[in-house]
Amino acid sequence: MARILVLFYSSYGHTAALAEAVAQGVREAGHQADLRHVPETAPPEVARAAGFAGMDGYTCIDGPDALADYDGIVVGTPTRYGRMASQMAAFWDQTGGLWVKGALIGKVGAAFTSTATQHGGQEMTLLSVLVNLLHMGCTIVGLDYGFAGQNGVEDVKGGTPYGPSTIAGSDGSRQPSAVELDGARHLGRRVAETAARLND
Repeated sequence: MARILVLFYSSYGHTAALAEAVAQGVREAGHQADLRHVPETAPPEVARAAGFAGMDGYTCIDGPDALADYDGIVVGTPTRYGRMASQMAAFWDQTGGLWVKGALIGKVGAAFTSTATQHGGQEMTLLSVLVNLLHMGCTIVGLDYGFAGQNGVEDVKGGTPYGPSTIAGSDGSRQPSAVELDGARHLGRRVAETAARLND
């Protein structure tokens, strides 16, 4: 059985909803999924004033060394100006010791994100995550076109070959759609199945 970490940061719950769907996909494939969030780095008064509540009820990861315990790592972050959120970047900036030891080489890596708008930098954000995972030596799994839900223009929807995504709307009122959640579940299954094959 593969053990998969779904590591995320979420200010308002959109990325957390995708994280839940990724974990569901892992479990549907018969593997273990652990949901963990990275620490909040915004000052408490700023987080309160902005209404951050996207990680309430979830467990914070113990630290970067915990990454080495998993067969696969799926990283979720909202987009901040076309890149990963600073909270997630701060976490990855602490992984130098893992890089030196090659602790993540051969593990499976993947990413998912959320943006306020359709053209808010989803693909750039996903690539900013995947670059970190590549430097760590991870084998990357994207949202392959076996998930046909990402095709078509009949509806507003996220989803790229680099990973699942959702569009929250400029006021955050839009929640992940059924298609977007299906894409996240698809990624979770693919990551788990790939990790299990690599472990054989």
